[in-house]
Amino acid sequence: MIRVAIAGGAGYTAGELIRLLVNHSAVELKYIQSGSHDGEPIYSVHTDLIYSDLKFSNIDFEDIDVLFICMGHGNSAKFLEENPVPASVKIIDLSNDFRLKADAGEFIYGAPELNREQIKGCRCVANPGCFATSINLALIPLAAAGILPEDVTVTGITGSTGAGQKPTQDTHFSNRNANLSNYKVFTHQHLGEIGETVVAAGGSEATDIAFVPVRGCHARGIMSDVVVRLEEDLDKIIDIFKSYYASHPFVCVSDKPVYMKQVVNTNYCFLSLQKEGRKLLITSVVDNLLKGASGQAVQNMNLMFGLDEMEGLRLKASYF
Repeated sequence: MIRVAIAGGAGYTAGELIRLLVNHSAVELKYIQSGSHDGEPIYSVHTDLIYSDLKFSNIDFEDIDVLFICMGHGNSAKFLEENPVPASVKIIDLSNDFRLKADAGEFIYGAPELNREQIKGCRCVANPGCFATSINLALIPLAAAGILPEDVTVTGITGSTGAGQKPTQDTHFSNRNANLSNYKVFTHQHLGEIGETVVAAGGSEATDIAFVPVRGCHARGIMSDVVVRLEEDLDKIIDIFKSYYASHPFVCVSDKPVYMKQVVNTNYCFLSLQKEGRKLLITSVVDNLLKGASGQAVQNMNLMFGLDEMEGLRLKASYF
């Protein structure tokens, strides 16, 4: 059994991770750390886990095989500085502290659809961001085929859980319900990792991504609409996508338009492509808490320990 610890166990991503790991056939979930809830039952925070007798506790790093870090951005690096982790312990970080090459050190960017073989052999993984996952998966096949143009336009709408558990004016129900608003227009923090992913997949460093993130009025799920201009006909482009993702079980290229609700509560990304003249629309939908965070983290753990990539993640959405 893989002995697992979670640091920063009180947030949304940690809650999703716990729900996945308590049902994972190869995992023993030993420690869930939270500085503000030490000693409390986990269901005091994650109330749907009332069936579990797990409690928040400090981590014995000598007694684990893998550490998941679910802390706020900027806190993971500090946690590792203050808590030396034995070299035998693998680390999967869900913050943005180690995603960019300049900060990565020994961390590998944890996009299985790009870096599967590297992930299999590494000790440390920087789990991609939620918007980055959705947009990367729309762009990687074009970059790998050498036909991604330098100008890319993206509009992405995300659920309120993407803003984290701590309430703010922008996430308050009265403001978010039945409302839409833009934020971090052209400056979103995931643009850096998206740009590096495009280059790693074979695209140009000159690729310019105009990204407009939108706060949605739903709880979870991301829909990214990516627009580029290409000469190639649609059938050829669809073949490129289907060929690229043929060996990647969590990405499905649909012949019909896709909808966010199809993937909520799953680890899947669904893609659809539509073309009019030179304009190509790639729609990418993911669950921001699963494929965009905790589900992908478990997918990476499976790869790191030589397990079936889909172990513990065979989740299927119910459309209604």
